[in-house]
Amino acid sequence: MHIDTLSTPCVLVDIDRVKANIGRAQTYANTHGFALRPHIKTHKIPAFARLQVEAGARGITCQKLGEAEVMADAGLDDILISYNLVGIDKLTRLAALARRVRLTVAADSPYTVAGYNDIARAADVSFDVLIECDTGGGRCGVQTPEDALTLAATLGGGARFAGLMTYPAAGKTAEMAAWIDRALAVFSAASVPVGTVSAGGTPDLWRAHTTPGLTEYRPGTYVYMDRSQVAAGAATMADCALTVLATVVSKPRPDRAIIDAGTKSLTSDLLGMEGFGHVPACPQAIVSGLSEEHGILRAEHGLPEIGARLRIVPNHACVVSNMFDHVYLVSGDRVLDCIPVAARGRVS
Repeated sequence: MHIDTLSTPCVLVDIDRVKANIGRAQTYANTHGFALRPHIKTHKIPAFARLQVEAGARGITCQKLGEAEVMADAGLDDILISYNLVGIDKLTRLAALARRVRLTVAADSPYTVAGYNDIARAADVSFDVLIECDTGGGRCGVQTPEDALTLAATLGGGARFAGLMTYPAAGKTAEMAAWIDRALAVFSAASVPVGTVSAGGTPDLWRAHTTPGLTEYRPGTYVYMDRSQVAAGAATMADCALTVLATVVSKPRPDRAIIDAGTKSLTSDLLGMEGFGHVPACPQAIVSGLSEEHGILRAEHGLPEIGARLRIVPNHACVVSNMFDHVYLVSGDRVLDCIPVAARGRVS
């Protein structure tokens, strides 16, 4: 099949670029002596998770239990859920998952740790716990290395302290490294071993080796790359594997064309950039606005005519993955396969 036979809007994934992105990151990690634990929230597809593990990844990272359950069903057996799991429903599911796979979870509060301790004891299961640290990202995480040590000491029984985890702000690798260095000194002074030091974020993937003590890295978007990663300097447009295929459905003015991909197909994330995507075939065009089913292209000249089909590199590929039931694997303009996005919608 040729991509022109597909109904739009739809998602195309260039499998050659996916494999190249996976290989490049794995080679980098191997060269610098740390493990990759890729974050599957970008693609949500078990087949791609297997490609990452087969290339050498230690295991995978999921953000939500639902994603982890899908991956476990598909045979992935070493999973980190990098999220605080709170509430009896989630803790019950955690225990069931811990019986099936090697499981690691995150915690940043006594409340969360108490839940882990209770479910490990009640269900007679064991799993590892990473203490999440706020090294400058301003999201989750304990605020000081001393807080991390205090929280680690409250874990016991089947809920085992395994190390530290962070998701730093983009461009703040040096600040993260300094925080982690202080934390390792605090734990060393208390004679508490830290087996894992886990960081993440594709924008700073290629600087991961500058963090002393780092044992694993959790990149997600690297598998597809997107416009935001190009803007951050982590990729080029030639690395971007995921595109949204759209059709021009209206051209009310010479400087305005309308495509059939809006907020339900392209993410509305701007991430500091102008416009909502890049159009390689019409680089002068700005995707200037989105409504639910319409995208607005603007340019002073050269906009395509009605019926033209365009590939659009989204600002943020991870969001796009969660909006489509399936993606088309392509090589060039050839359609190789159609595969389900198995963990789509698994947000709990």
